[in-house]
Amino acid sequence: MEFIKRLKEHQDAERRLAWEGTFKDYIELVRKNPQICQLAHSRIYNMIVAAGVEAVDGQKRYKFFSRELFGLDRTLEKLVEEYFHPAARRLDVRKRILLLMGPVSGGKSTLVNLLKRGLEQYTRTDAGAVYAIKGCPMHEEPLHLIPRGLRGEFQREYGVYIEGELCPVCRLRVETEYSGRIEDVPVERVLFSEEKRIGIGTFTPSDPKSQDIAELTGSIDFSTIAEYGSESDPRAYRFDGELNIANRGIMEFQEMLKCDERFLWNLLSLSQEGNFKAGRFALIYADELIIAHSNEAEYKAFISNKKNEALLSRMIVMKIPYNLRVSDEIKIYQKLIKQSDLKDIHIAPHALRVAAIFSVLSRLKESKKQGIDIVKKLKLYDGEDLEGFKQADVAELMAEHPDEGMSGVDPRYVINRLCSALIRSETRCIGPLDVLRALKDGLDQHPSVTPEERERLLNFISLARREYDEIAKREVQKAFVYSFEESARNLFDNYLDNVEAYCSGAKVRDPITDEELEPDERLMRSIEEQIGVSETAKKSFREEILIRLSSYARKGRRFDYTAHERLREAIERKLFADLKDVIKITTTTKTPDAEQLKRLSVVSERLIREYGYCPVCASELLRYVGSLLSR
Repeated sequence: MEFIKRLKEHQDAERRLAWEGTFKDYIELVRKNPQICQLAHSRIYNMIVAAGVEAVDGQKRYKFFSRELFGLDRTLEKLVEEYFHPAARRLDVRKRILLLMGPVSGGKSTLVNLLKRGLEQYTRTDAGAVYAIKGCPMHEEPLHLIPRGLRGEFQREYGVYIEGELCPVCRLRVETEYSGRIEDVPVERVLFSEEKRIGIGTFTPSDPKSQDIAELTGSIDFSTIAEYGSESDPRAYRFDGELNIANRGIMEFQEMLKCDERFLWNLLSLSQEGNFKAGRFALIYADELIIAHSNEAEYKAFISNKKNEALLSRMIVMKIPYNLRVSDEIKIYQKLIKQSDLKDIHIAPHALRVAAIFSVLSRLKESKKQGIDIVKKLKLYDGEDLEGFKQADVAELMAEHPDEGMSGVDPRYVINRLCSALIRSETRCIGPLDVLRALKDGLDQHPSVTPEERERLLNFISLARREYDEIAKREVQKAFVYSFEESARNLFDNYLDNVEAYCSGAKVRDPITDEELEPDERLMRSIEEQIGVSETAKKSFREEILIRLSSYARKGRRFDYTAHERLREAIERKLFADLKDVIKITTTTKTPDAEQLKRLSVVSERLIREYGYCPVCASELLRYVGSLLSR
């Protein structure tokens, strides 16, 4: 019953959106809210901005796209700032076709679908409301009724710019039904809908021999020719082509460059002049965002043909590369898996990460910068801090290869292999090693992978495996350190005593013999070396620790080893190194004693409780790390 109630509320809300009146009533609405007669590009830009904008790592992130598109913040910022914003201000870029060009499965279709679905919802809000001449097949802006000679006066009085002319149907109706009384012409609110063919058009190329241009521009209604006597009578023509119904909204050309030339000729006039030719009528005005998408191979073939120069000059080409951040690649996989019905299978922590590492590695290009290998580059792109490098270096690395991300393994391949591994899983749990195995097996089944490319991708799988080995050891390290937390605190206190003595030039007092000793340099370096603090950097690192300690003391807070991220990592690594033999024996012995069983149980429980493991993958992780330590 709760759902039926919610359904009724939805129906009531839809009914409240309905509005009808005369052109005279509409003028009053315009006076109160001039925003309702904005042009298509302006409406789309305002829709994007209305969803919110935030600054992340020094660049804008538009929340409108962040629900579905990941790792494309830089590209989307460029798209909005260089196309949608100036187009919304009626600058000349709005007279260009927006062509999204990039590799397969890079997010082009998703981006267009977001714009279409978003516009459907936006027209249901007050800010995005759209009004049209009732009965107009093109859902025409009512202000087109105002004679051209009066438009300047209207703009001065109302502050509203009017662009466009009446369609043939409305022009005839004004003359015949209303005898020129434009104030009586009925106006209604319209809600964009791709399903109902209002404000959103989609054209998909098919066989050029059978596909009809009428799909774009409408067609003659032969059943009415005898009644109206002429093909040039608007009543004898169906204005139901995709260019007609997309007026005031979005016109999508799927795989545009596959279209036959004669279908693209209509876009020459529509993009530059805002009108197109249909039947035996004068040019028909249309206000719509023309957005197309294509892959790079077809784009290169298109630009190599001199006959396409006129259309090419009317395009804004926006490259949509693959994502190059591991953390964002994981989000792509999570989104795609969430759409499936595999809710009963557990995906172990880091299973998607190793797939993401493999994918992103395949898309990166080697850097000529000293000391940067492809794995370090991957980590820097993902926001990790590496010794000797800063995030400022990322911009320099990106500038080195402008086309980086335009090739490599696509998300669909990875998802296909993940699906295969998920379905075949006998334990109802899939781990990182299962994923890497599935990715490797898939290369043999992929017909387009050359032997050279296969060798390159196998190398990336090996690198991903190597990265996982370190992740796995760190994961077990954290869980074991928890079991020896007292040892970690003692090691930290000992380190801190020695650092204080070192920085102040004092000595350390032995807690048992009360003897004064020099600071234990060997102990301090054994901890600092765990995180790569060099001999020359040790002094500044220790001083930084003391500054943090005094800051905590001033605020009355306790400073422990978890309060400094790098120090926490160093303490845990040092303790892990000291406990290595204990962990190795505990995880690999076939007949553990009571103490070892207790340790394993505590570690396993923490992996399950705090790190997202299930009993199966927790046990698998401990066995795997044990085998790594035994090598």
